[in-house]
Amino acid sequence: MPLTFYNPPSSILASGTTEGVAIGGSKSIISIDSYHNFYNEGNIYTEMSWAKFYEEEGLADQIDTFTTTEFDSIREDPEALTDAIIKIIYQIINNQKIFYGIADFEVDAFLDANTTVIPGLKLDYEIINKFMEAHQRSREKNLFPTITLNEKGVKTIKFEFQGSKKDNLHIKGSKLEDLINRLRLAKGFAVGLVCNSINAANLYIMSDNIVFSKDELAELYVDDENIKLIEYGMKRKVLFPISYFRIDIGIRSLETLELWDKIKDSAELNKAIGYYDRYINALVYKKFKPAAQSEKIGRNSEDDFYNMTPKERKKALKDMEKAIELLTKEYKE
Repeated sequence: MPLTFYNPPSSILASGTTEGVAIGGSKSIISIDSYHNFYNEGNIYTEMSWAKFYEEEGLADQIDTFTTTEFDSIREDPEALTDAIIKIIYQIINNQKIFYGIADFEVDAFLDANTTVIPGLKLDYEIINKFMEAHQRSREKNLFPTITLNEKGVKTIKFEFQGSKKDNLHIKGSKLEDLINRLRLAKGFAVGLVCNSINAANLYIMSDNIVFSKDELAELYVDDENIKLIEYGMKRKVLFPISYFRIDIGIRSLETLELWDKIKDSAELNKAIGYYDRYINALVYKKFKPAAQSEKIGRNSEDDFYNMTPKERKKALKDMEKAIELLTKEYKE
């Protein structure tokens, strides 16, 4: 079932024609709601240009000139970046959503078969060349989708994750507390390709090293089956590539920012992260409290829980979760 992406960056559906292509990229902080819809809470940078092709015969896919169409960036400004992150964290808490991660969408119109322009994604020359050919066909037939406005005038697109490990990005759960229970310890990233189909933008995951606990070891892999599906779809001309993506997941995705070492000691930033930590711990407590009470696990009341230190809360939640897992296992046996 397709999800909705609210206020997506323009780079995710960058277009092209026989006269030129959109080139550039964006990095955005993403939150999710209980239905796992994406919300762009703010861009760290957006840099988009229109690359015009030469008009001379034989140079139809060679770039003549660049014209900047969109530029906004705080990625090199520590103070502005810190302020933006703090604002976004409180925004997420106030709107009862979850900090999902940081999403990069980069587009080069597949004009360079030697690179994917996205960190962490390595593909063979032959594969990128096929993307290049498919993108050229889509430019010739003007097949690019557009970002639409919903009834409230908000920009939206429909999208789906595809791949053997898509559940690493499309977290399962019907309630906010289910999602945060998975995301609170999540770390790692996924990389892949944004393709267009009839009903939605498809984010094909080609590799990821996402883990959901401290004990898991992160290992990168290449989803060869997913790559074959993309090739098959392009061959049948029902699928065509638009841009590359990288999604760093969880609150720890902030550590991947270039300026993280310069901003990580900010008192106000740590205060905001502390508030977010208490917010998500309360959600997890809400998830496990009914089961814990029914099995009479622990003696702490809800007031006791909120009076604990952050370290004590984490341990209490972990103990509660392990106890419930053990009881569930024994019940099934």
